[in-house]
Amino acid sequence: MTPLAGWENFYVIVGSSAGALIGLQFVVMALVADMPRTPAQAQAGHAFATPTIVHFGAVLMLSAALSAPWHSIGGAAVLWGLMGLGGVAYAIIVARRQRVQNTYQPVFEDWLFHAVLPFAAYATLFASACAARAHPTECLFGVATAALLLLFIGIHNAWDAVTYHVFVNKPKHD
Repeated sequence: MTPLAGWENFYVIVGSSAGALIGLQFVVMALVADMPRTPAQAQAGHAFATPTIVHFGAVLMLSAALSAPWHSIGGAAVLWGLMGLGGVAYAIIVARRQRVQNTYQPVFEDWLFHAVLPFAAYATLFASACAARAHPTECLFGVATAALLLLFIGIHNAWDAVTYHVFVNKPKHD
């Protein structure tokens, strides 16, 4: 019995939530697809909209991977460590995109939820992978924390984007 054995229900719930929220994001994007866009607004989408899907996708992938019947924690740890390392790099890319886009002036909350917290979540994934051999049971709580953090970041960012489009960026009717 591996240390992963007690986590099945957690990852079924978290993964299902991430999958449903990915679907909901596509519905929202379809609803705002007819709104006029400028090239600058598309650039802002790479900084603010795309990362939300990436975070939900990371949670879904992590949940699927950790629900697999691993014989030991080593293979799973390599996978989530690579996801963490890639996520750290992606968080840095998103922070740069957020800084260089000029459609919207990010405020503290934007930096927190689009750069700082995702970086922390992915760094936690990577650190948990590094600690997996020595502390397999404890590191799984770090992985779970990262997964939940990414899920809640995605929920916050999706809500933030929807309210922006509804209250700030709605089309003007003649």
